[in-house]
Amino acid sequence: MSKKTYQGSCHCGRVKFEAELDLSQGTGKCNCTSCWKRRWWSIRSAPDGFRALSGEDELGPSGFCRHCGVAVYSRIEAAEWNDGAYVSISVAALDDLDPAELVAAPVQYMDGRHDDWWNPPKETRHL
Repeated sequence: MSKKTYQGSCHCGRVKFEAELDLSQGTGKCNCTSCWKRRWWSIRSAPDGFRALSGEDELGPSGFCRHCGVAVYSRIEAAEWNDGAYVSISVAALDDLDPAELVAAPVQYMDGRHDDWWNPPKETRHL
């Protein structure tokens, strides 16, 4: 496990954050209609490894910047289906992420479209 602190932001720069992430632990892509339509590719951060630096009040309910429309992050509460609270961060919002790091990161695919979240969909190339 090797955590690194990444800086992130939306397109207009109103929303800024930093997060301690371990890309070797993987990223996620889902085919549910919400993730599909916003092209959501995410990584999880522990709440204590995430710091909103500015503009958190500029985020809409789905983690979109109200000004530029970029999906940045969403805080997820602990629930029956997860391992506790976390912050779901769009990898596209990470400003200093080297593409080679992202390509090397494992990807977990989820079949949200068919409510089979713990299994990958039959087709993943489009995700």
